[in-house]
Amino acid sequence: MDKKTIIGIVLMGILFFGFAYLSNKEQAENQRTMAEWQMQQDSIAAANAPEPVAADSTKVELQADTRTPEEIAAAALEKRIAREGEYLAAAQSREAEEFVVENDEIKVRFSTRGGQITGVTLKNYTKYAEDKDGQPVEMFDPTTADFNLSFFVKNGLNNVPVNTRDYTFEADPVVKDTEGNSKVVMRLKFAEESALEYHYTIRGGEHEADKFLVDYDVKWVGMAQLMANQSLLNITWANTSYQNEKGFKNENMYTTIAYRLPGETSIDDIGMAEASKGEELTSQVNWVAFKQQYFSSVFIATKNLGYANVKFDTDQPGSGFIKRFSSEMSVPFEGDGSQFDFGFYFGPNKFSILKNVADESERYGDLYLERLVPLGWGIFGWVNRYCVIPVFDFLRQYVANFGIIIFILVLLVKLVISPMTYKSYVSMAKMRLIKPQTEEINKKYPKPEDAMKRQQETMQLYRKAGINPAGGCIPMLIQLPILYAMFRFFPASIELRGQSFLWADDLSSYDSILQLPFSIPMYGDHISLFALLMAVSLFGYSLYNYNQTSASQPQMAGMKFMMVYLMPIMMLLWFNSYSSGLCYYYLLSNLFTIGQTQIIRHFVDDTKIQAIMNANAAKKSNGKKSRFQARYEELMREQETRMRNNKK
Repeated sequence: MDKKTIIGIVLMGILFFGFAYLSNKEQAENQRTMAEWQMQQDSIAAANAPEPVAADSTKVELQADTRTPEEIAAAALEKRIAREGEYLAAAQSREAEEFVVENDEIKVRFSTRGGQITGVTLKNYTKYAEDKDGQPVEMFDPTTADFNLSFFVKNGLNNVPVNTRDYTFEADPVVKDTEGNSKVVMRLKFAEESALEYHYTIRGGEHEADKFLVDYDVKWVGMAQLMANQSLLNITWANTSYQNEKGFKNENMYTTIAYRLPGETSIDDIGMAEASKGEELTSQVNWVAFKQQYFSSVFIATKNLGYANVKFDTDQPGSGFIKRFSSEMSVPFEGDGSQFDFGFYFGPNKFSILKNVADESERYGDLYLERLVPLGWGIFGWVNRYCVIPVFDFLRQYVANFGIIIFILVLLVKLVISPMTYKSYVSMAKMRLIKPQTEEINKKYPKPEDAMKRQQETMQLYRKAGINPAGGCIPMLIQLPILYAMFRFFPASIELRGQSFLWADDLSSYDSILQLPFSIPMYGDHISLFALLMAVSLFGYSLYNYNQTSASQPQMAGMKFMMVYLMPIMMLLWFNSYSSGLCYYYLLSNLFTIGQTQIIRHFVDDTKIQAIMNANAAKKSNGKKSRFQARYEELMREQETRMRNNKK
């Protein structure tokens, strides 16, 4: 047999045995299904059949449970006592209670079930509402709040798993000390003199930042003989965040899980996702934050977490919620003598508050919680921290209207860079005045192989005229860090939240003047007037700038579509659902730049510029070339020689 015949026989064998295997499998599955169906039918028939009669014609009756509900409950309790012990069994069936403790800033809701915090209300912040009568911000949904410690205790020869969420703690009366701190103590007993105690402290006092902080201490009292041998204490923390802002998309973009590693001055997060996202953190972690756009819930471990597995699921728009957060964490457990000093921060993502979350005893050390405010990395973050925020805070002391504050901020920025803007205009004017000479050079060297010589003479012309070819780009390069810093500052600035100006009811969100009956991809279902005006002003500025530079720089002609038309359109699409305060800032920036250029043009005389250029040309034609220029010209000649040799 040849090779093809053998291959054909092998393939036929494979098909045959495969078909037989699948047929047998399907037949077995059918038989199993029929058997299950028959059993169901037999059960139904048996249930509907008359009761069997004994040989002596006496009915055989099933023995019913004649115990009362109280006796059944008592039997179940006995089983729990045998399995968990008397005190834990009683704690499992004890009825839970709720109570509220508050200070000037937060209202904390406690439940004795699990001894946990089930709700936090920010008393001085409200949810977005069109009628300006919003409800106070709730940090999370009480029905989804879950905080649980997991560990093992000994009951005889057995190790019993304990999940604190399953038991009701005993709560002591709330005590307030002389400094205004409210003390909450809840206790889960394992024996008469043995218990797990939770000590919560809701801060009072004078420091605003500390009033959003809740100290949480875990203590083991007389547990030496009861704790099982274990190396870790496992912690579960989960809740669901409400939608508090106007736009779901924008708020969701800034809502994630952030964390800080010990010794780091920066923080990390797991990013944003439209559905679910998670990350396993195998290194030590200082704190984990369920971060929303303007508010955060932070769990702080003073001795650091040894492990954390964090995850969120994104809710649907219109549900009233943003994300469902969950985290599984652990800390090293060193026996019954271990005391854990934890803490919670429930409050706004406000830079000045987060930076000052601490106390005199330095319980938490340097937390760098202010990094929860996304101000940008590198130079952009520096501009915001050391320039924008101080100026912004200073202006807030004297100006109540945030629209006017933004106007003053733009004015200050333009004044600072005005010398560079002036030099940029003079540089472009010089380029315009020497255009006839550059055209003569282009006519003198029209061939592609003379490009080096053409460039060399052009640069020589620039040198004599005192022109910096990059002079027109310097103001833009200086403004770029400022513009990007503003791009990060405005959506992250809680100070703008709820502040109205002109037609915008909230400068931290978009200003909708018309709701569309449909949604446009990348644009949205509304029209933001500030975004529209910003795009129009950008078009006007780009067209004006292009007309000024294209006359002196012919290479700009090919960039007209991108600069003049495409960029404004893209900005309109990107910023339609963005902060109206940011769009307002960019609008003013464009208008100020156009006005600044017009004023400079009015006071600058081209004849004077021409006289200065002539003086520079006379001075530099008689002077020595710099080492850099001589070296540059030598390299140009060498490159031109190589090109000519290659062509030959």
